[in-house]
Amino acid sequence: MRLIDFQNVTVMRDMKVALDNINLTISSGEHVAIVGPNGSGKSTLLKTITRELYPVANDTTVARVMEHDRWNISELRSHLGIVSPDLWRTASLNSTGREVVLSGFFGSIGIWPHLHVTPEMEEKAAEVLRLLNVSHVADRDITHVSSGEACRLLIGRALVHDPGALILDEPSNSLDVRGLQELRDTLRKLARAGKTIILVTHHLSEIVPEIERVVLIKNGRIFRDGTKEEVLRPEILSELFGIELHVARRDGYFLLA
Repeated sequence: MRLIDFQNVTVMRDMKVALDNINLTISSGEHVAIVGPNGSGKSTLLKTITRELYPVANDTTVARVMEHDRWNISELRSHLGIVSPDLWRTASLNSTGREVVLSGFFGSIGIWPHLHVTPEMEEKAAEVLRLLNVSHVADRDITHVSSGEACRLLIGRALVHDPGALILDEPSNSLDVRGLQELRDTLRKLARAGKTIILVTHHLSEIVPEIERVVLIKNGRIFRDGTKEEVLRPEILSELFGIELHVARRDGYFLLA
């Protein structure tokens, strides 16, 4: 199944072209990194996938997600797990780690008084906490968890529906060295378990070895699309970011040197 099928997709934001005639297909089970500088269109592409934005109407435009042209957003989010550090800013400061994970059932961050948590939800949340090795912070106030633990809790929040794919929007923002390593270990574990990973980033160090395909985006257009070996080359990345860059490879990771 094609998870994403975009053909001739143009998206306007604030009366400006944010995505310019994008053509992109991603199959279910495929692990892909979408890389580009700030302002390149990565966030707009992500919001178009999650249906927060829609393309300009055109007879030649196709914008299908999981082979559907239209989705109820709340229903789509049970199929696509979204992980963004920005979500953390909206969390209730009184929430525990368990409540952050449980809130994935309700599209909130934290559990509010009017929400009803079932025993089945509790069981699923406990399962996800164990999977991500954060059971030890289940009852801890979120103001007392590390950045790496917070990131894994957000991933857990996205996993409670058993979505077909995880879309991660620059997940390493604010992570320290240990948090980044924990994130990479988690992504590798999920990819090996068969969860489709779409990673939106401008940090090469986030791209785990299981991600074989890289899509580069610049000025709202697809700049390159291919394997890591084809795309993550110093001359290509230098042109993408507008600065001379050197690339090293170590233990399956590509790093800017």
